[in-house]
Amino acid sequence: MSQASSTPQALASERQAALAAWALASLQLAGIPDFQNYRLMVASDDASFRRYFRATSETHATDTYIFVDAPPDKEDSRPFVQVQAMLAGAGLAVPRIYRADLAQGFMMLADFGDTLYLDMLADNQAFQIETRYQAAFEGIRQMQQIRVLEQLPVYDDAKLRTEMALFTDWFLAQQLALVVEPREQALIQQLFDALVTAALSQPQVFVHRDYHCRNLMVIAGEQPGIIDFQDAVRGPLTYDLVSLLKDCYHQFPRSQVVGWVNQAHRQWMQSVPESPVEAAEFLRWFDLMGMQRHLKCAGIFSRLNLRDGKTRYLNDIPLVLAYIVEVCGLYPEFTEIGAWLSEQVLPRLDAIEGGK
Repeated sequence: MSQASSTPQALASERQAALAAWALASLQLAGIPDFQNYRLMVASDDASFRRYFRATSETHATDTYIFVDAPPDKEDSRPFVQVQAMLAGAGLAVPRIYRADLAQGFMMLADFGDTLYLDMLADNQAFQIETRYQAAFEGIRQMQQIRVLEQLPVYDDAKLRTEMALFTDWFLAQQLALVVEPREQALIQQLFDALVTAALSQPQVFVHRDYHCRNLMVIAGEQPGIIDFQDAVRGPLTYDLVSLLKDCYHQFPRSQVVGWVNQAHRQWMQSVPESPVEAAEFLRWFDLMGMQRHLKCAGIFSRLNLRDGKTRYLNDIPLVLAYIVEVCGLYPEFTEIGAWLSEQVLPRLDAIEGGK
């Protein structure tokens, strides 16, 4: 296999040479014609240590494959294989796994192409967006029908709190260098307690955990191509809906979001009538679940910037903070913490944004 890429230093590494050799053998074992003519090109990386490469051939331009490099000392690929089987078994569109070598951290996958839901949103084609998002809602419904959940980690009290601690440890303390006074520490703790209570009071279902416009792909047909599902858990009912509708990378109008949430509530009531919930309570679950997720994301984006040098994630922090402040204004019990965020936190974030 020849090697060509816009990042020759990465492909010159010992690991990339090993991946190239493994990819060549995998293409041959899969019976791919002219396998020796395929080249590896960098496809993308993500917020983890995984990297993705596309195998292409000039003689078979439409036949491409994705090869995953997930160093086993940093990434465990077993959940990816396990969850892929669960989702495929439920009739969802996930990449086929042609071959996996978990000891080396290599996988050969079907290629869903390059068109993300994010790209579709940028084109602003209203009819296509509505159609594709209806299909994404159906995807959530199908995932929530998965019943064999014993093998998934549980999104429990400890995990929810560990994630929110990223907000205080990485965003407030390190990204903003903000010293939080005892009174505000108490407000934050009260917020965390309320969010955990709301999350754990919901029906617990299959949760993709990153079901948003950068992990949903536009493929043939209306079903979304679902990727990056290896962190799936058994968790709160509204989590994936929040990921989709309060997306960290795209903001829908509140009125549109509420309309979609009400639709999801009706679908839940029809699908699982034995677990009834009022529409107002469902919306509150959704909003509070969003706060938990966005607190986590503010911390993760800060960590990616400060620890990993991925500065582009700083651009996504203002939106997740805006979501949090919005919800604080919708529910009286969060008025005080919302005022502190608006008066003390957002101005520091604006200063950082202005200094970039």
